[in-house]
Amino acid sequence: MRVGLFSDVHGNAAAFDAFLADLEVCPVDRLVCLGDVIQGGPQPLECLERLRALDCRVVMGNADWYVLTGEPGPEPETEDQRAAREWTLAQLSESDREYVRSFAPTVDEPPVLAFHGSPVSFDDVVLPTTPEEDFRRLLGDHDAPILAGGHTHGQFVRRRGRSTFVNPGSVGLSYDHATIEDDLRFDPWAAWAVVEVEDGRTSIEFRRAPFDPNAVADAIEASGLPDKRRAEGWRS
Repeated sequence: MRVGLFSDVHGNAAAFDAFLADLEVCPVDRLVCLGDVIQGGPQPLECLERLRALDCRVVMGNADWYVLTGEPGPEPETEDQRAAREWTLAQLSESDREYVRSFAPTVDEPPVLAFHGSPVSFDDVVLPTTPEEDFRRLLGDHDAPILAGGHTHGQFVRRRGRSTFVNPGSVGLSYDHATIEDDLRFDPWAAWAVVEVEDGRTSIEFRRAPFDPNAVADAIEASGLPDKRRAEGWRS
């Protein structure tokens, strides 16, 4: 059994296409999307159409919820975020919005329990550096062999008792968390992961599918997104 995990597309169709091409090279039996599909990028509708075609189970991400409701979560909402949300929402039909509303808080796809931030909140942040006590508290007492979360856009694994936490990274918006915000540069690859169970053994493979960052910058500049500064992060 091979389960593909992908997350945080954030309206980047060039990255989504790179992921889909890599999926052809590295096929899986099942796919699970860990959320944040549309908000923040120039091609929300195109990404939603690609996701629909995959016919896979999808977790609700904090950015997906924000698009639907305007509720920003624990961080203060900025004017740029509000304007981007209004533009993104305007691209979607009522059918599209109903599809996003169908995303689930968690997805149980044995051996994987999938969520966005943590099993109880899509806003929770789990990092490689999260203190052990907080790490275990956030993941709770769930005993699935693989606990899969996105949200933080970085690929990593971390043990929690008999379970392993895995973050597949971000398809559409990978970056180094240590970079200065004013000099943020995005990675030109779509990150995802494969969990394989065979003869009682479990393995995890991280994958990165390259794409042209200039194509993303061009799409941002050609789109109706109010704030086009993110294009600079792709061109650099």
